[in-house]
Amino acid sequence: MSIARYQAVADGVFCIETGLYRDGLAACYLIREQDRLACVDTGTTHTVPGLLGVIEDLGLTPAHVDYVIPTHVHLDHASGAGVLMAACPNATLVAHPKAAPHLIDPARLTAGATAVYGEAAFARDFGELVAVPEDRVIAAGDGQRFDLAGRNLTFIDTPGHANHHGCIHDAGSGGIFTGDTFGISYREFDTAAGPWLFAPTTPVAFDPDAWQRSLDRLLDFAPAAAFLTHYCRIDEPARHVERLRRSINDLAAMALEQADPPGPERKDRIKDAITAHLLADARAHGCTLSDARMAELLSVDLELNAQGLDVWLKRREKRGG
Repeated sequence: MSIARYQAVADGVFCIETGLYRDGLAACYLIREQDRLACVDTGTTHTVPGLLGVIEDLGLTPAHVDYVIPTHVHLDHASGAGVLMAACPNATLVAHPKAAPHLIDPARLTAGATAVYGEAAFARDFGELVAVPEDRVIAAGDGQRFDLAGRNLTFIDTPGHANHHGCIHDAGSGGIFTGDTFGISYREFDTAAGPWLFAPTTPVAFDPDAWQRSLDRLLDFAPAAAFLTHYCRIDEPARHVERLRRSINDLAAMALEQADPPGPERKDRIKDAITAHLLADARAHGCTLSDARMAELLSVDLELNAQGLDVWLKRREKRGG
Protein backbone atom coordinates (compact mmCIF):
# COMPACT_ATOMS: atom_id res chain seq x y z
CA MET A 1 0.00 0.00 0.00
CA SER A 2 1.29 3.45 -0.94
CA ILE A 3 0.96 5.99 1.90
CA ALA A 4 1.79 9.63 1.34
CA ARG A 5 3.71 11.46 4.05
CA TYR A 6 1.18 13.17 6.31
CA GLN A 7 0.78 14.86 9.66
CA ALA A 8 -2.02 15.97 11.96
CA VAL A 9 -2.09 19.77 12.04
CA ALA A 10 -5.34 20.42 13.96
CA ASP A 11 -8.25 18.54 15.48
CA GLY A 12 -9.35 16.23 12.69
CA VAL A 13 -7.13 17.93 10.07
CA PHE A 14 -4.34 16.10 8.25
CA CYS A 15 -1.82 17.76 5.92
CA ILE A 16 -0.72 15.40 3.14
CA GLU A 17 2.36 15.78 0.95
CA THR A 18 1.35 15.61 -2.73
CA GLY A 19 4.80 14.81 -4.09
CA LEU A 20 4.80 17.53 -6.76
CA TYR A 21 8.35 18.55 -7.80
CA ARG A 22 9.80 18.27 -4.28
CA ASP A 23 8.72 17.55 -0.70
CA GLY A 24 7.34 20.58 1.05
CA LEU A 25 6.07 22.36 -2.06
CA ALA A 26 2.41 21.30 -2.26
CA ALA A 27 -0.07 19.75 0.14
CA CYS A 28 -3.65 18.60 0.21
CA TYR A 29 -5.79 18.07 3.29
CA LEU A 30 -8.15 15.58 4.86
CA ILE A 31 -10.76 16.74 7.35
CA ARG A 32 -12.08 13.95 9.57
CA GLU A 33 -15.20 14.11 11.70
CA GLN A 34 -16.12 10.76 13.29
CA ASP A 35 -15.95 8.35 10.33
CA ARG A 36 -16.61 10.92 7.61
CA LEU A 37 -13.98 12.65 5.48
CA ALA A 38 -13.61 15.71 3.27
CA CYS A 39 -10.61 16.29 1.03
CA VAL A 40 -9.56 19.88 0.31
CA ASP A 41 -7.39 20.05 -2.81
CA THR A 42 -6.25 16.78 -4.31
CA GLY A 43 -2.77 17.24 -5.68
CA THR A 44 -2.18 15.52 -9.00
CA THR A 45 -3.37 12.23 -10.42
CA HIS A 46 -0.09 10.78 -9.12
CA THR A 47 -0.99 11.95 -5.58
CA VAL A 48 -4.18 9.91 -5.36
CA PRO A 49 -2.76 6.44 -4.52
CA GLY A 50 -0.82 7.88 -1.58
CA LEU A 51 -3.86 9.87 -0.46
CA LEU A 52 -5.99 6.73 -0.52
CA GLY A 53 -3.24 5.06 1.50
CA VAL A 54 -3.56 7.77 4.15
CA ILE A 55 -7.30 7.15 4.34
CA GLU A 56 -6.62 3.44 4.90
CA ASP A 57 -3.94 4.28 7.46
CA LEU A 58 -6.58 6.26 9.37
CA GLY A 59 -8.74 3.13 9.51
CA LEU A 60 -11.25 4.31 6.93
CA THR A 61 -12.06 3.62 3.27
CA PRO A 62 -12.78 5.73 0.17
CA ALA A 63 -16.47 5.13 0.86
CA HIS A 64 -16.12 7.38 3.93
CA VAL A 65 -15.27 10.43 1.79
CA ASP A 66 -18.27 12.76 1.58
CA TYR A 67 -16.70 15.76 -0.16
CA VAL A 68 -13.82 16.48 -2.52
CA ILE A 69 -13.20 20.26 -2.59
CA PRO A 70 -10.56 21.69 -4.93
CA THR A 71 -10.00 25.34 -4.05
CA HIS A 72 -9.47 26.11 -7.76
CA VAL A 73 -8.55 24.23 -10.92
CA HIS A 74 -4.83 25.01 -11.17
CA LEU A 75 -3.21 21.66 -11.75
CA ASP A 76 -1.24 21.47 -8.50
CA HIS A 77 -4.54 21.77 -6.63
CA ALA A 78 -7.08 19.86 -8.70
CA SER A 79 -5.62 17.64 -11.40
CA GLY A 80 -6.26 14.57 -9.25
CA ALA A 81 -9.91 15.42 -8.62
CA GLY A 82 -11.41 13.15 -11.26
CA VAL A 83 -9.38 10.09 -10.29
CA LEU A 84 -10.12 10.66 -6.60
CA MET A 85 -13.84 11.06 -7.26
CA ALA A 86 -13.82 7.81 -9.25
CA ALA A 87 -12.30 6.05 -6.23
CA CYS A 88 -14.76 7.53 -3.70
CA PRO A 89 -18.26 6.26 -4.52
CA ASN A 90 -20.14 8.44 -2.03
CA ALA A 91 -18.27 11.70 -2.57
CA THR A 92 -19.67 14.94 -3.95
CA LEU A 93 -17.29 17.38 -5.62
CA VAL A 94 -17.69 20.96 -4.38
CA ALA A 95 -16.20 23.69 -6.55
CA HIS A 96 -16.46 27.35 -7.44
CA PRO A 97 -19.12 27.92 -10.14
CA LYS A 98 -16.42 29.07 -12.58
CA ALA A 99 -14.29 26.01 -11.79
CA ALA A 100 -16.95 23.30 -11.89
CA PRO A 101 -17.33 23.20 -15.72
CA HIS A 102 -13.59 22.52 -16.13
CA LEU A 103 -13.79 19.56 -13.76
CA ILE A 104 -16.86 18.16 -15.51
CA ASP A 105 -15.12 18.52 -18.89
CA PRO A 106 -11.36 18.97 -18.46
CA ALA A 107 -10.59 19.10 -22.19
CA ARG A 108 -9.70 22.82 -22.17
CA LEU A 109 -7.55 22.41 -19.07
CA THR A 110 -5.71 19.50 -20.68
CA ALA A 111 -5.17 21.38 -23.93
CA GLY A 112 -3.99 24.53 -22.20
CA ALA A 113 -1.65 22.72 -19.85
CA THR A 114 -0.22 20.57 -22.63
CA ALA A 115 0.53 23.72 -24.62
CA VAL A 116 2.32 25.28 -21.64
CA TYR A 117 4.23 22.28 -20.28
CA GLY A 118 4.52 19.99 -23.30
CA GLU A 119 2.85 16.60 -23.53
CA ALA A 120 5.61 14.61 -21.83
CA ALA A 121 6.09 16.99 -18.88
CA PHE A 122 2.34 17.34 -18.40
CA ALA A 123 1.92 13.56 -18.18
CA ARG A 124 4.98 13.20 -15.93
CA ASP A 125 3.99 15.89 -13.43
CA PHE A 126 0.19 15.85 -13.45
CA GLY A 127 -1.10 12.74 -15.16
CA GLU A 128 -4.38 12.40 -17.05
CA LEU A 129 -7.25 14.70 -16.09
CA VAL A 130 -10.37 12.59 -15.59
CA ALA A 131 -13.87 14.06 -15.98
CA VAL A 132 -16.21 14.17 -12.99
CA PRO A 133 -19.87 13.27 -13.69
CA GLU A 134 -21.99 16.41 -13.63
CA ASP A 135 -24.54 14.87 -11.28
CA ARG A 136 -21.82 14.48 -8.63
CA VAL A 137 -20.77 18.16 -8.71
CA ILE A 138 -22.06 21.10 -6.66
CA ALA A 139 -21.21 24.60 -7.89
CA ALA A 140 -20.92 26.22 -4.46
CA GLY A 141 -22.32 29.65 -3.68
CA ASP A 142 -20.49 32.15 -1.52
CA GLY A 143 -21.30 31.33 2.11
CA GLN A 144 -22.79 27.92 1.27
CA ARG A 145 -22.41 25.44 4.11
CA PHE A 146 -21.69 21.75 3.96
CA ASP A 147 -22.26 19.31 6.80
CA LEU A 148 -19.54 16.77 7.59
CA ALA A 149 -21.04 14.58 10.34
CA GLY A 150 -22.10 17.74 12.19
CA ARG A 151 -18.93 19.68 11.40
CA ASN A 152 -19.71 22.85 9.45
CA LEU A 153 -17.66 23.69 6.33
CA THR A 154 -18.33 27.08 4.69
CA PHE A 155 -17.38 27.91 1.11
CA ILE A 156 -15.96 31.44 0.64
CA ASP A 157 -15.64 33.04 -2.81
CA THR A 158 -12.09 34.49 -2.88
CA PRO A 159 -11.00 35.90 -6.26
CA GLY A 160 -7.60 37.53 -6.68
CA HIS A 161 -5.16 34.72 -7.30
CA ALA A 162 -7.73 33.23 -9.67
CA ASN A 163 -11.27 34.31 -10.49
CA HIS A 164 -12.54 30.80 -9.74
CA HIS A 165 -10.93 30.45 -6.30
CA GLY A 166 -12.75 29.48 -3.13
CA CYS A 167 -11.59 28.88 0.43
CA ILE A 168 -13.15 26.67 3.10
CA HIS A 169 -13.76 27.71 6.70
CA ASP A 170 -13.78 24.72 9.04
CA ALA A 171 -15.78 25.28 12.21
CA GLY A 172 -14.18 22.24 13.83
CA SER A 173 -10.65 23.63 13.82
CA GLY A 174 -11.43 27.34 13.50
CA GLY A 175 -9.09 27.41 10.52
CA ILE A 176 -9.47 28.20 6.83
CA PHE A 177 -8.17 26.10 3.95
CA THR A 178 -6.81 28.89 1.82
CA GLY A 179 -5.52 27.26 -1.37
CA ASP A 180 -3.40 30.11 -2.75
CA THR A 181 -5.43 33.04 -1.36
CA PHE A 182 -3.26 33.35 1.76
CA GLY A 183 -0.13 33.11 -0.34
CA ILE A 184 2.86 30.82 -0.33
CA SER A 185 4.93 30.14 2.77
CA TYR A 186 7.49 27.38 2.54
CA ARG A 187 8.64 26.08 5.88
CA GLU A 188 12.32 26.30 4.87
CA PHE A 189 11.99 30.10 5.06
CA ASP A 190 10.64 30.22 8.64
CA THR A 191 12.74 32.35 10.98
CA ALA A 192 12.47 33.80 14.47
CA ALA A 193 10.25 36.45 12.84
CA GLY A 194 7.77 33.73 11.89
CA PRO A 195 6.60 32.54 8.48
CA TRP A 196 7.65 34.35 5.32
CA LEU A 197 4.81 34.82 2.84
CA PHE A 198 4.61 35.98 -0.74
CA ALA A 199 1.88 36.18 -3.34
CA PRO A 200 1.62 33.62 -6.16
CA THR A 201 0.71 35.60 -9.30
CA THR A 202 0.30 32.50 -11.46
CA PRO A 203 -1.43 32.91 -14.85
CA VAL A 204 -4.00 33.89 -15.84
CA ALA A 205 -6.30 35.91 -13.59
CA PHE A 206 -4.19 37.88 -11.09
CA ASP A 207 -6.32 40.74 -9.71
CA PRO A 208 -4.59 42.63 -6.89
CA ASP A 209 -7.62 44.68 -5.84
CA ALA A 210 -9.94 41.67 -5.69
CA TRP A 211 -7.26 39.77 -3.76
CA GLN A 212 -7.06 42.43 -1.07
CA ARG A 213 -10.85 42.27 -0.65
CA SER A 214 -10.67 38.48 -0.41
CA LEU A 215 -8.16 38.80 2.44
CA ASP A 216 -10.59 41.11 4.22
CA ARG A 217 -13.25 38.45 3.80
CA LEU A 218 -11.08 35.71 5.27
CA LEU A 219 -10.18 37.84 8.27
CA ASP A 220 -13.88 38.43 8.95
CA PHE A 221 -13.93 34.79 10.10
CA ALA A 222 -11.20 35.51 12.70
CA PRO A 223 -9.41 32.29 11.74
CA ALA A 224 -7.16 30.57 14.24
CA ALA A 225 -5.04 29.16 11.42
CA ALA A 226 -4.56 29.19 7.67
CA PHE A 227 -4.00 25.81 6.05
CA LEU A 228 -1.96 26.60 2.94
CA THR A 229 -1.53 24.34 -0.04
CA HIS A 230 2.02 25.77 -0.23
CA TYR A 231 2.68 24.84 2.58
CA CYS A 232 0.98 23.51 5.72
CA ARG A 233 -0.31 25.44 8.74
CA ILE A 234 0.23 29.07 9.71
CA ASP A 235 -1.09 30.18 13.08
CA GLU A 236 -2.82 33.50 13.73
CA PRO A 237 -3.01 34.59 10.10
CA ALA A 238 -4.19 38.07 11.09
CA ARG A 239 -0.70 38.70 12.49
CA HIS A 240 0.91 37.93 9.14
CA VAL A 241 -1.58 39.27 6.60
CA GLU A 242 0.19 42.61 6.13
CA ARG A 243 3.25 40.82 4.74
CA LEU A 244 1.04 39.16 2.13
CA ARG A 245 -0.79 42.40 1.33
CA ARG A 246 2.55 44.09 0.80
CA SER A 247 3.72 41.27 -1.47
CA ILE A 248 0.63 41.59 -3.67
CA ASN A 249 1.22 45.32 -4.04
CA ASP A 250 4.99 45.01 -4.51
CA LEU A 251 4.71 42.41 -7.26
CA ALA A 252 2.07 44.41 -9.11
CA ALA A 253 4.23 47.55 -8.86
CA MET A 254 7.29 45.71 -10.18
CA ALA A 255 5.33 44.43 -13.15
CA LEU A 256 4.18 47.96 -13.96
CA GLU A 257 7.77 49.18 -13.75
CA GLN A 258 8.74 46.61 -16.39
CA ALA A 259 5.71 47.22 -18.60
CA ASP A 260 7.62 49.12 -21.28
CA PRO A 261 8.76 48.08 -23.72
CA PRO A 262 6.31 45.20 -24.22
CA GLY A 263 7.41 42.13 -26.11
CA PRO A 264 8.75 38.62 -25.57
CA GLU A 265 11.62 39.82 -23.37
CA ARG A 266 9.33 41.47 -20.84
CA LYS A 267 8.57 38.27 -18.96
CA ASP A 268 12.29 37.71 -18.41
CA ARG A 269 12.72 41.28 -17.12
CA ILE A 270 9.87 40.72 -14.69
CA LYS A 271 11.39 37.43 -13.55
CA ASP A 272 14.75 39.07 -12.88
CA ALA A 273 13.06 41.85 -10.91
CA ILE A 274 10.93 39.59 -8.74
CA THR A 275 13.83 37.18 -8.16
CA ALA A 276 15.96 39.99 -6.76
CA HIS A 277 13.03 41.30 -4.74
CA LEU A 278 11.97 37.99 -3.18
CA LEU A 279 15.49 36.94 -2.27
CA ALA A 280 16.14 40.34 -0.64
CA ASP A 281 12.81 40.18 1.16
CA ALA A 282 13.52 36.68 2.51
CA ARG A 283 16.96 37.84 3.63
CA ALA A 284 15.41 40.84 5.41
CA HIS A 285 13.05 38.40 7.14
CA GLY A 286 16.08 36.66 8.62
CA CYS A 287 16.49 33.75 6.20
CA THR A 288 20.08 32.47 6.26
CA LEU A 289 19.87 30.14 3.25
CA SER A 290 22.22 30.91 0.39
CA ASP A 291 20.87 32.84 -2.56
CA ALA A 292 21.36 29.74 -4.70
CA ARG A 293 19.33 27.59 -2.31
CA MET A 294 16.54 30.15 -2.04
CA ALA A 295 16.37 30.46 -5.82
CA GLU A 296 16.24 26.67 -6.10
CA LEU A 297 13.35 26.41 -3.63
CA LEU A 298 11.51 29.22 -5.43
CA SER A 299 12.32 28.20 -8.99
CA VAL A 300 8.81 27.07 -9.97
CA ASP A 301 7.20 30.13 -8.40
CA LEU A 302 9.60 32.63 -9.95
CA GLU A 303 8.78 31.39 -13.44
CA LEU A 304 5.02 31.17 -12.87
CA ASN A 305 4.87 34.54 -11.11
CA ALA A 306 6.66 36.19 -14.01
CA GLN A 307 4.34 34.56 -16.53
CA GLY A 308 1.27 35.62 -14.57
CA LEU A 309 2.37 39.23 -14.19
CA ASP A 310 3.13 39.44 -17.91
CA VAL A 311 -0.38 38.16 -18.67
CA TRP A 312 -1.80 40.73 -16.22
CA LEU A 313 0.01 43.52 -18.06
CA LYS A 314 -1.31 42.28 -21.40
CA ARG A 315 -4.88 42.33 -20.04
CA ARG A 316 -4.38 45.88 -18.77
CA GLU A 317 -3.02 46.96 -22.14
CA LYS A 318 -5.90 45.33 -23.99
CA ARG A 319 -8.45 47.29 -21.98
CA GLY A 320 -6.45 50.51 -22.15
CA GLY A 321 -4.61 50.48 -18.79
